[in-house]
Amino acid sequence: MALASLYPDVEIPDLSVPAFVLGANADRPDTAALIDGLKGDTITFGQLAGYVDRVAAALHERGLRKGDVVAVFSPNTPWYPVVFHGIAAAGCVSSPINSLYTPDEIAYQLKDSGAKVLITVGPFLDRATAAVQQAPVDEVIVLDGAEGHASLRDLLASRAPSVQVDIDPASDLVTLPYSSGTTGLPKGTMLTHRNLVANVLQSQVIMNRHEGDERVIAVLPFFHIYGLTVLMNLGLALGCTVVTLPRFDLEDFLRTIQDHRITRAFVAPPIVLALAKHPLVDRYDLSSLRTITSGAAPLDEGLALAAEQRLRRGAADGVTVAQGYGMTELSPVSHSTPDAGMEPPGATGGVPKGSVGYALPNTECRLVDPATGEDAAPGERGELWVRGPQVMRGYLNNPEATAETLDAEGWLHTGDVAVVDEHGRYSVVDRVKELIKYKGYQVAPAELEAVLLGHPDVADAAVIGVKDAESGEELPKAFVVRAPGSQVTEEAVIEYMAGRVAPHKKIRIVEFIEQVPKSAAGKILRKELRARG
Repeated sequence: MALASLYPDVEIPDLSVPAFVLGANADRPDTAALIDGLKGDTITFGQLAGYVDRVAAALHERGLRKGDVVAVFSPNTPWYPVVFHGIAAAGCVSSPINSLYTPDEIAYQLKDSGAKVLITVGPFLDRATAAVQQAPVDEVIVLDGAEGHASLRDLLASRAPSVQVDIDPASDLVTLPYSSGTTGLPKGTMLTHRNLVANVLQSQVIMNRHEGDERVIAVLPFFHIYGLTVLMNLGLALGCTVVTLPRFDLEDFLRTIQDHRITRAFVAPPIVLALAKHPLVDRYDLSSLRTITSGAAPLDEGLALAAEQRLRRGAADGVTVAQGYGMTELSPVSHSTPDAGMEPPGATGGVPKGSVGYALPNTECRLVDPATGEDAAPGERGELWVRGPQVMRGYLNNPEATAETLDAEGWLHTGDVAVVDEHGRYSVVDRVKELIKYKGYQVAPAELEAVLLGHPDVADAAVIGVKDAESGEELPKAFVVRAPGSQVTEEAVIEYMAGRVAPHKKIRIVEFIEQVPKSAAGKILRKELRARG
């Protein structure tokens, strides 16, 4: 049974992403659009539009045409949106590359995407050069300049005429981020102009923007769809000033919030963990913050409350810590917690901290029992299926993987287990393929991790299932990062958990580690933990 969003549908215009995002601020040319959080360099909305026009013209001058792929391998800078929208305005498709990738991983994406040009930065040039030796491209452009390579300055200096490209927003791709999806090797996720425009509009409905003074900190990477759509394009489309940081460093992050009077932060759970527990937080004035929204991985209720209560001490009107849900294949948002006053019609009681909120406008959901394929009973858990204008077109050159994830009726099978309450509020409880099966029970790692994080001597934790050689059962194993100064033992952790969870959920093994491996978006890299055993 399809569950409709409680929000009324929004109308989605037939516009390209650059026309939609840049056009929204055409009447505010002198307002700061982007600021470098470390250097203070500023790009206004008027300058942004002009720079985008020049980059598009320069790419067209180089022979790139509609549908050609341009790979972008760069950290966050104020120039990243210039490059992204310039590529899009030329009718080309950007394929953002993870800043942490090795040459082999970069080469795989260049070859699989069919990229004709690679745009990068000086500090990444060694890896980029090694990659293109394996997967050649027509040109490598180095934004900050390097001998033998065109620079951003060269692109902006182009005197070629402005590009006029006939774009069909519903069918033409705008970006090709790579995602492992629910399983397997990274796959090119085909997202159209309409996908991104729709998702920005859907997300705007739940936001209560403070006209003229909204500042968003962009520390999550733009190469990830969360950063690309929510921090960059949603921020700019709303007329916010987007303050960029090239990577997450806690002190830089806190100082930027303080010095630039950041009002809104979109983050991942590891950052919420730092805000809740790290002693550095107390040294900075974070009172400008109004809203923190976490995504990319589940956020524990207790952790959200701890961060909220700590930050409220210095905030004039308080700060709200909430979460949303999405995935690359959803452009990425399907569910989120609305700002105060932006709840759907008839909603009451707010959104509990453990919930990812309501389905966005134009979004339908189903919860399906993975074992039977039937819709889950009301109040019961099931795999979350999503249908809406933000759903990808499919995976590039991979019809088998597309068919496994996207069915004939347009339902995207997320691979996540969720439950919806009687008020239409969704909670994501785990991954279908990450559930630990112990004595016939299904044990959710995310649930155990949330309990572990409640221990004062635990700074971070991750849980996987490991095979017991004698019984063949999967045993829940915890990887634990001790809090500074803590000497907590394996026995103490096991005893703590035993008093708080059902017998079948008890932690059986504990291994102490220095750091839980996570992706740039904050997801636990369980594959690396499984390799450790």
